[in-house]
Amino acid sequence: MHSPRGEPAEDTVPGLSAGPVALAWLTQFLVGTDLFVVAPLLPHIAASFAVSAASTGLLVTAFSIAYVVASPFAGWLSDRRDRAIVLVVALVLFSAANAGTALAPGFGLLLVARVVAGIAAAATGPTVYALVSTRARPQARAQVLAVVGSGLLTALWVGAPAGALLGRYVGWQAAFVILAAGTFLLAFPHAFVWRARPAPAAAASPPGAPQRAERPGTGVAVSAVTVTTLWAFSVYSLYTFLAVALHSDGRATVVTWLLVCYGIGAVVGGQVGGRFADRADAVRVTRSALALTAVLEAVVALVFPVTWALACALALFALAAYSFFPAQQRHLVDMFPDRATAMLSWNNSALFVGLSLAGAAGGQIVHALDYPALLYIGAAAAVPACLVARGRPTRTRGTEGA
Repeated sequence: MHSPRGEPAEDTVPGLSAGPVALAWLTQFLVGTDLFVVAPLLPHIAASFAVSAASTGLLVTAFSIAYVVASPFAGWLSDRRDRAIVLVVALVLFSAANAGTALAPGFGLLLVARVVAGIAAAATGPTVYALVSTRARPQARAQVLAVVGSGLLTALWVGAPAGALLGRYVGWQAAFVILAAGTFLLAFPHAFVWRARPAPAAAASPPGAPQRAERPGTGVAVSAVTVTTLWAFSVYSLYTFLAVALHSDGRATVVTWLLVCYGIGAVVGGQVGGRFADRADAVRVTRSALALTAVLEAVVALVFPVTWALACALALFALAAYSFFPAQQRHLVDMFPDRATAMLSWNNSALFVGLSLAGAAGGQIVHALDYPALLYIGAAAAVPACLVARGRPTRTRGTEGA
């Protein structure tokens, strides 16, 4: 049902009720835990299979490359099929991949399991974001995306540390058994809660808004998601090898609570970024976040030997860095309203390109130089990202100040 003026009535957005949002949040939490838990478990995995720390970084790279390759196809499929069905199938496959990760008898099969997990994740995250964003009112889109995305970020300070504790006291395989069971159970409610269709895009536009905005070219789209790649390299070069560096430095016991500090900063940053992006220029938020990311990553490198200072710097770094992502999503949806799902998929692919580069290059840099040197390189990567982030999303009358 729609109002005569073309605004969606309250009951046209059932996907934004508490139940579906909580389900979307939990899905992102479990997928995020699967992604982030690998980093603190790398030392345990390396010991289990008698491989080097640099080699275990390939687990992150394999997952990420699979995600990058599969994500555009998954986005295309999700736009043309029932998104709920795509999500259910992806979650079942994700569950099977996690079971395979836990049961892998050798490092080669472990890499294969992570590839399958990456393919499944490529169809889960973007599809969840698309299901939510197509039901969100434009005035609150970034905030809704930030709330759902906070499930992914909560995995940083709850899921990943919990997995690290399991790896230390029970065995790293236990974390993936739990993830396999959880994602399999989530597949069932997703089959039912997204049955109501979102309001048509034209009907969801504010009164007086143009029906069609000028469509930016492919070059603008590539430039926009390149920013995400540079951001991801900067952020995940720090995160991926943090536990390895602390183990090597004789500070293995502080890994868990440092991850908690980092994760809390990330969750707060995501909410702050979403709120500011809905109330101001999203591009200004992304550029400010990138500039602060560069500065604070260098600060983390400087204070790395001092644990209490490192905790403070990690929290501030995560707050600044993760305010970028919901603002970037809002910017992309505003700039490409007729290609929103595809752009969110490409944006997630760009994220994993940066993450895979961080995993592949980061291990070699840490081995050849040291962890602080990697952080300085990551900080340097955020500088061109800040310069490339430009342009203004298409704003429609009636959304200002919403």
